[in-house]
Amino acid sequence: MRCLGGVPYCSLVATLLCFSGIALFCGCGHQALTETERLIENYFARNLQDYITLAYIIQYFQYVIYGLASFFFLYCIVLLAEGFYTTSVAKQTFGEFRSTMCGRCLSSSFIVMTYVLAVLWLLVFAFSALPVYFFYNMDATCHTIDVLTETPASINQLCVDARQYGLLPWNAVPGKACGITLSTVCKTREFRMTYDLYIAAFAGAGITLLALLTYTVSTTYNFAVLRYLGRKGIGARC
Repeated sequence: MRCLGGVPYCSLVATLLCFSGIALFCGCGHQALTETERLIENYFARNLQDYITLAYIIQYFQYVIYGLASFFFLYCIVLLAEGFYTTSVAKQTFGEFRSTMCGRCLSSSFIVMTYVLAVLWLLVFAFSALPVYFFYNMDATCHTIDVLTETPASINQLCVDARQYGLLPWNAVPGKACGITLSTVCKTREFRMTYDLYIAAFAGAGITLLALLTYTVSTTYNFAVLRYLGRKGIGARC
């Protein structure tokens, strides 16, 4: 019971959230980028030169995903270790706990780093909504086409232009899909899987943001305990 009472539950919950969120974001995001390149290649561009830049950008983002997964795995482990260190378990195991200048500087550094990461990840969270918005519009257009199948003249005017979203240069051919062709694209396995993967990646980014906010609260609490209550023998529990 004494050990359980000293577990940093906030840091532990934040670590589990961070691991699950990063796994969703990186795993689903990586595969979604691959499927996006395949969709563009098969249905929106006929010439390799039209989407070669997009292919390089996708490859670059996939390398960034590898780095993010490694960084967050290590950083979450470090924050969890810092949470355990500042619990009452440390005091009970190693004797009377004393807050040192080094310990306070380390805790304050984690507060600043976690806060900066949370702000930066908020931008990532917003950015991850863009492909969801694109595929949502595409799916809504396809639904409209399915409703208006009895008037083929009007459905041919319903298009999704990848060039408008910056995915392809303006001279790309065809660059867009319209009418029955667009409806056929929306019924393919590639489209449905890519759409679902982007939604999962967006959810993973949100979970990771929640984890970083939880870390910010826990590290701030730990610093407060180190600064004001450490000399009284009270250990942090967050």
